[in-house]
Amino acid sequence: MNSSKHTELANHAWSVADLLRGDYKQSDYGKVILPFTVLRRLECVLEPTRDKVAEIAEQHKDSDIDPDRFLRRASGHSFYNRSSLTLKKIAADPQNAAKNLHVYVGAFSDNARGVLERFEFAQQIKRLDDADLLYKVIGKFTDLDLRPEVVPNHNMGYIFEELIRRFAEQSNETAGEHFTPREVIQLMVRLLVAPDGDALQLPGTVRTVLDPACGTGGMLSAMDDLITEFNEDATVEVYGQELNPESWAICRSDLMIKGQDPENIAFGNSFSDDGHARKTFDYMLANPPFGVEWKKVKEEVEHEHKALGEAGRFGAGLPRINDGSLLFLQHMIDKMKPVDVNGGGGSRIAIVFNGSPLFTGAAGSGESEIRRWILENDWLEGIVALPDQLFYNTGISTYFWILTNRKSPDHKGKVVLLDARDQWQKMRKSLGDKRKELGKDHIATVVKLYGEALAAAGDAEHPLHGKVKVFWNEDFGYQRITVERPLKLRFEVTEETLAALEASKVIQKLPQVTVMLDAFESMEVRSWATKQEAWLALKDAVVAAGSTWPTGAPFNKALRDAIGVRDPEGEVQLVKGQPEPDSELRDYENVPLGEDVEEYLKREVHPHVPDAWIDGSKTKIGYEIPFTRHFYVYEPPRPLAEIDAELKALEAEIQALLGEVTE
Repeated sequence: MNSSKHTELANHAWSVADLLRGDYKQSDYGKVILPFTVLRRLECVLEPTRDKVAEIAEQHKDSDIDPDRFLRRASGHSFYNRSSLTLKKIAADPQNAAKNLHVYVGAFSDNARGVLERFEFAQQIKRLDDADLLYKVIGKFTDLDLRPEVVPNHNMGYIFEELIRRFAEQSNETAGEHFTPREVIQLMVRLLVAPDGDALQLPGTVRTVLDPACGTGGMLSAMDDLITEFNEDATVEVYGQELNPESWAICRSDLMIKGQDPENIAFGNSFSDDGHARKTFDYMLANPPFGVEWKKVKEEVEHEHKALGEAGRFGAGLPRINDGSLLFLQHMIDKMKPVDVNGGGGSRIAIVFNGSPLFTGAAGSGESEIRRWILENDWLEGIVALPDQLFYNTGISTYFWILTNRKSPDHKGKVVLLDARDQWQKMRKSLGDKRKELGKDHIATVVKLYGEALAAAGDAEHPLHGKVKVFWNEDFGYQRITVERPLKLRFEVTEETLAALEASKVIQKLPQVTVMLDAFESMEVRSWATKQEAWLALKDAVVAAGSTWPTGAPFNKALRDAIGVRDPEGEVQLVKGQPEPDSELRDYENVPLGEDVEEYLKREVHPHVPDAWIDGSKTKIGYEIPFTRHFYVYEPPRPLAEIDAELKALEAEIQALLGEVTE
């Protein structure tokens, strides 16, 4: 089926909006159109075996035996409908449309009925019936031909996605939260599966696939199709979890129709209510929403992080509250199959991120610690930079992260960075923020280059040599060092320092504070190079005024803070015989992992500030992946003469146009 055909069918379904206008807000159209489209699809799929199922149901009407197994076998699917009613029959009886539709929906097997319940279908039936629209809406859908021989499952996915996109536009939601562009999925699944092509062709192949943010199930369907493309006899078991009820219902109905187990699609939040706890999978892939906060599940996630540590999913660290992307990745890593002693087992993961997880978070932060955990365990196989304006809900740059715990020997300890930002073609018509798409040739080019990345990176003659780079894991690590410089002070009594002294709470609590301040103010010499000279002079002045000199560390600190003035030529202040660091001159440097920090200090810092030192107690290890920096190519500015000539040419063109206007 071509794209115009599934757009035509989506238009037919969406034409129901003309009936709803006035009784429904635009943002609520999808609440009617989506469940009725699902219902019509289920009906069309069951049509060939309808009579047989009805016959079996009639035979077991008064039986004590649960007929579920027999009805499934009769329908040829994992779901069925026992009723002799159809949407066409219901539409033909307007007076009883609501009652008959309830009976019809109630006759579905539990798994199919559960899908419709997630749409709150009963409420929509009542609302449509109250508006005298129910039989008209049903009539519209009876004309929609969604038989599998007319609309294969793959194309039915396109229709649902088109409807969701329109629903999202009407309700100001983001369609990208529900599904990913199909050509992006095609590239993703091929990068994920490519190294396993030979293994997938073996007889008796069984593979499990998980998408913990599965939306309408597009990625799961694509993985199923690709694995069976390698081996039509392979068994593919797909699993998912989804938080949005409409998307969950569509995904679940799609799996039912394909013969997959719909119970494998869990409903709820993957972080707080893991629907696949203690399970592991061969392949995992996801496109979690970008920059979405996890505040709603903060308590559960933090509890697991603290109570279970590395035994839980989030032991490596927690990202900032406004972006849960790296939580999804930790959740998936937790579900990797272990690798056995013979190198068998293991898992592969692909996930879509924006640029933030690459570098957000300084050394010691949650994000940096998660990157460190991944790289030090040698799980990150590669990162692929995608073109911008590729997704429906964002125009920003995006990246595939590919991870595995069973790297090939030549990839061990290494990470591939592949720049595919120029692999795109312009769309004939934009869809939201999506203005670019990946063509088949682009997908093939990227998959081929990823497969030969090590060779391409090492061969300067390779035509795409500049688009791929290979690094050791340690290359992304760094030591965040704290560079200290000594606090240097001179000491003086001025109006400003006296005011600071008077404002000090420690000084205010002293007895005869006024006498002391007056004594300071009356001094002839008010400036000293060293603390010892200043303290002797100040003490003499106070004693001469008939008062006593205060003692104690708090007083000495308050006095120094007030009359000490920073001076590059001043006296170095000491604490227990060691220079006291000046917090205002403190600096931080990132030193590559493995490099001697003292050698770095001598080479990079001492030529400028020879008295600096490193506070080793504050050194932290961090990891970041500055993807863009590694592919930056300097482009010199255009010569001034060329720019000047272009400006003059433009001026001449403007003058000519003005001349035509004034003639």
